Amino acid sequence: MMKASLPQCLLVAMLHLTVHSLTQSDHHNNKPKVTYPQEQHPHDGDSLESCRRIVPSNIDFAFRFYRQATTQEPGKNIFFSPVSISTAFALLALGSRANSQTQVLEGLAFNLTNTREAEIHDGFHHLLLLLNRPGSQVQLSMENTLFMDKHLKPLKKFLRDIKKLYKGKVFSSNFQNSTEAKKEINDHIKNKTHGNMNQILKDLDPNTLMVIVNYIYFKAYWENPFNIKGTHKDYFHVNAKTSVEVKMMTRDGFYQTYSDRKLSCEVVQLPYKGDVAALFILPNEGKMKQLEDALTKDTLSKWEKSLERRRIEVYIPKLSISGTYDLKKMFMNLGVTDVFSDRADLSGITGKHDLKVSKAVHKALLKIHENGTEAAAVTSTDFLPHSVPPVVKFNHPFLLLIVDQYTQSILFMGKIVNPTEK
Repeated sequence: MMKASLPQCLLVAMLHLTVHSLTQSDHHNNKPKVTYPQEQHPHDGDSLESCRRIVPSNIDFAFRFYRQATTQEPGKNIFFSPVSISTAFALLALGSRANSQTQVLEGLAFNLTNTREAEIHDGFHHLLLLLNRPGSQVQLSMENTLFMDKHLKPLKKFLRDIKKLYKGKVFSSNFQNSTEAKKEINDHIKNKTHGNMNQILKDLDPNTLMVIVNYIYFKAYWENPFNIKGTHKDYFHVNAKTSVEVKMMTRDGFYQTYSDRKLSCEVVQLPYKGDVAALFILPNEGKMKQLEDALTKDTLSKWEKSLERRRIEVYIPKLSISGTYDLKKMFMNLGVTDVFSDRADLSGITGKHDLKVSKAVHKALLKIHENGTEAAAVTSTDFLPHSVPPVVKFNHPFLLLIVDQYTQSILFMGKIVNPTEK
């Protein structure tokens, strides 16, 4: 009997740091030493409290980044992990100083008059503990890895903070041999993403001295799997002129849903086993732009508060999509410019002012399937009255948010414009 594969998402955010020639003289940094709270057990209420201090900014950042992506690729599928990108850049902020650091943190939607830098790093520390929490039925792991040239002399404090706050692993590499370094990084990512991400690093600038990799791997089972027997061929309307044939999954059952009349969209929550749920948002034809303009954390919180359990017949296409983004371009549009230029101050990493970020990339991958063998799927049918339920059919462009319910973090966000696009 064939076992259907699982919905999985994974992605990698990478930052390459290269040396830039210094024209200005080294100015010594008199930044006060930041002290961080002691390690806490991941299940402490304090842990959730620290983490919740940064989540509102992370949600704001997710929608900011989404707008950048739609502007750069109108009419295309979008898929990324906001929490992964935020974490990789927060880690970069840890090694940044002065204006470079301010720009990075403000680019991540933090208001630095209300939030201290130490609180931000402490928040990410607890977020990582909670996302990688043991005992959850969801396979969710997020990790930061730094590949440093063996000639680079990082500050002990930087290495200590990376390990303590970001669970960062640091590897010494020989970047003089860029082919070997590239292979080492690609192999590491391939291994960590269970073979799903191959050759993410296409080329390596010969001046690269450090690569920051953040990856997130997510694999979960629907709480209510779709019966494979119900999957059938159907049409998905990409736009007024184009329709594509898809494999449409269908299930009649009870779901948390909400009809947003103001924004002309249907919101359906599909829970995974564990603390994670997918929020599918289907705008009425022609209302996508209106929906996108209204994406804010207030809208999201209104949807989550307004969800009510009702019986519907839901249709969702099977899909496998990916997104690849040039983060340097996106962040520069968000006002983060210094770290990518010769004005970069990354002296928190080595104590010197000669590093800059030369490249930052992000790749994410999503697969949505029935996930369950035919035999097992039949046992999880809801007990339904003999009546015809309303139909919600995701057969034209829709949005998707995958949310960790425990921390309220947006793990992944996407827009499905064409489920067949490779």
